[in-house]
Amino acid sequence: MSKKQFKTEVSDLLNLIIHSLYSNKEIFLRELISNSSDAIDKLKYLSLVDGPLKGFSFDPCINITFDSNAKTLTISDNGIGMDEKDLNDNLGTIASSGTKKFLATLTEEAKKDSNLIGQFGVGFYSAFMVASSVEVISKKAGSNEAFRWYSEGKSSYSIDPAERAEQGSTIILHLNEEGEEYANRYRLDSLIKKYSDHVAYPIYLEYDQESYTEEKDSEGNPIKKSEHKREQVNSASALWTRNKSSIKDEEYKEFYKNNYFDQEDPLFYLHTHAEGATEYTTLFYIPAKAPFDMNYADYRSGVKLYVKRVYITDDDKQLLPTYLRFVRGVIDSEDLPLNVSREILQENKIMSAIRNGSVKKLLSEFKKISENNPELYDKFIKEYNRPLKEGLYSDYANRDSLLELVRYKSDSVDGFTSFKAYKERMKEGQKAIYYITGGKENILRNSPLLAAYKKKGYEVLIMDDDIDEIVISMVGEYKELPLKAINKSGALDDVKEEKSEEEKKSSESIVKRFKDLLGDSVKDVIASSRLVDTPAVIVMDENDPSWQMQKLMKQMGNVDDMPEVKPIFEINTESKLVKQVETLSDDEAKMLANVLLDSAYLAEGIMVKDPAAYTKNVASLLAK
Repeated sequence: MSKKQFKTEVSDLLNLIIHSLYSNKEIFLRELISNSSDAIDKLKYLSLVDGPLKGFSFDPCINITFDSNAKTLTISDNGIGMDEKDLNDNLGTIASSGTKKFLATLTEEAKKDSNLIGQFGVGFYSAFMVASSVEVISKKAGSNEAFRWYSEGKSSYSIDPAERAEQGSTIILHLNEEGEEYANRYRLDSLIKKYSDHVAYPIYLEYDQESYTEEKDSEGNPIKKSEHKREQVNSASALWTRNKSSIKDEEYKEFYKNNYFDQEDPLFYLHTHAEGATEYTTLFYIPAKAPFDMNYADYRSGVKLYVKRVYITDDDKQLLPTYLRFVRGVIDSEDLPLNVSREILQENKIMSAIRNGSVKKLLSEFKKISENNPELYDKFIKEYNRPLKEGLYSDYANRDSLLELVRYKSDSVDGFTSFKAYKERMKEGQKAIYYITGGKENILRNSPLLAAYKKKGYEVLIMDDDIDEIVISMVGEYKELPLKAINKSGALDDVKEEKSEEEKKSSESIVKRFKDLLGDSVKDVIASSRLVDTPAVIVMDENDPSWQMQKLMKQMGNVDDMPEVKPIFEINTESKLVKQVETLSDDEAKMLANVLLDSAYLAEGIMVKDPAAYTKNVASLLAK
C-alpha cells in the first residue's frame, strides 16, 4: 500500500468541510456529477482533435448506484480517467493559490456557505461531508493500468493498483450517519433533477424495484419480485442551445445557480444568438454579489467556451476583457476549430469577433437596464462600478459606452450619478465638469475648495476610489466638456473673482512674504480667489501627479526615478491669520507659515513630514 500525507492546504480544507459546512451538505452530489461531466468533456474533446486519443469511441454517460444495506453510494463515469500521477496531483494537493488565500481569509460567517467550495475547484472533497471514507477507482484513457485512491478524510491517503474494465472513474462513498439518507432512490432522483438536470450527458440512476406478482406462496401471500432498473434522470440538454421562447425564467436561474455555485438568483442574464459572418451563442449572467476573487490578479474566469457544444475551456481570461471578469456564462461557437489552443485564441479573428460582439452586447444591456430599471442598476453599480472604471482605462474602443455606465458620488445629489445626469443639471454658462479626487469620501466632502464652486452653483463629483484619478486623467472629457479637478491648478480661473487694484497689491505683498518664508518647501504660492473661511490649502500643478497618484506609484514600486513633487500653496489673503505674517518677526512668521502649510497637508489627509515640529510650533503660537 502506498500511503501518503495530504498537503497542508488539503488537511485544512477537509477539516473545514467536515466540521463547518453541514448546512447544505446535499451539494456534494452536484460537485461529484460536475467532476464526472468535466472528465467526459475532456475525453470528448481529445477524441476530436489531433493526438493519441483522436477517434476514441465511447458512449458518454454517468451512472449512480447505491446500496442502502452496505450504506454506500457510487458515482461512475467513462470520461478521461486518472493515472497514479493524476490521482496524486488532483486529489492530494490543491494547486490554486486562490484556494490558499480563501482558506486563510475565510470568515466564520462565510464558512457556513458550502457553495463557496465549488468556486475553487475542490468540490471532490465535499464527499467527506457525507462519507466516513472515499474510494476512487480510475483508469486513464489510453492506459492499461488502473489505480485505487482511498482516504478517510483525515491526514493521509493511499494509492494502489486496481482493476477497471474501461476508462473513467468510479467514486465509492462509504456513507456516515449524516449521509445515510442519500442511499435512497427518491432522494437521489430529486437531487439530480435539482442540481444536474442540464448536465450535457445522460445521468442514469440504477436501483432495484420490488413489486408483488399475481402468484402466491404456500401461505397465500403475494410473491415479491425484484427488478433491476436503470433510468435516465436528467434532461441532458444544454440550456443555451434551446430557443429563448421555450425557456422559463426559473430555468435560467436554476441553470445559473447549479452551474456557478451560487445560492442567490443572478441580478440579470442575457441570452443571444448571433448569425452572419460569425455564428455563436452566448448566455451571460451577472451575479447578485461580486465574486470573492474579483479583485485578485489570479481571479478565476467565469465564462466557459464551447465549440459546437464541445467543451473547450473555462480557464481562459481572453474570452472577455479583464474589466468584465465578474460575468459568468457560456460562449458556444459554430465556427472555431475544435483544436483551438489558448495561444491561437488570443490571435484568432473569429474569437476576436465573438469577444467584441459579446462586449458590445453586454454594455448595451447594462445601458438598457440603467435607463429602464434604475433600481436594478443601482444594485449592479454597487457591486461592479470599479471594474467598469477599469474599462475606461483599458478599453478605448468602448470608452464612450462605458462613460454612460460608470457612476460617481456628488456634493449635490444623494447616491450615485452619471456624467449624463450631471451635464443635464449644469448651470448655464458652466464650461466644465468638476471633480475632486485624492482621499476618503469624508475628507473630500469637507474640502474647503468646495465652497467656491457651491457659491457659483457648480456641482462637484466626489471621486474617492483609488483608481479614479488614473482613469479620469486618461478620459479627459465627456461630450466635449473638459473634466477638471478642483484640487489642481487648472480649475482655478473658473471661479476667479476680480479684485480691486488695492486688494491685488496687498495680495502680492503677502504672497511674496510667504514665498520668502517657505522657500523650496512648495512649488509656488498663489493668492486664492475661491477660499472663504479657510486660510490656506494645497493644490497640485495641473501637470503633476496628485498625492493619491504618488501613493499608488510608490505601492507599485515606482519610486527610484520619481522626483519629489511639491504642492502649490494657495492662501486666502483676506484671512486675518494669513495677514499676520506681515506683522510678525521673521522667526514667528516662518513658524506661522509652516503651521499653515502643515495644516493644509492634514486637511487633505496627508501626514506632515515632521509631526513633532508641527505640534511644537502650534504650541508656541498658541502660547503667544
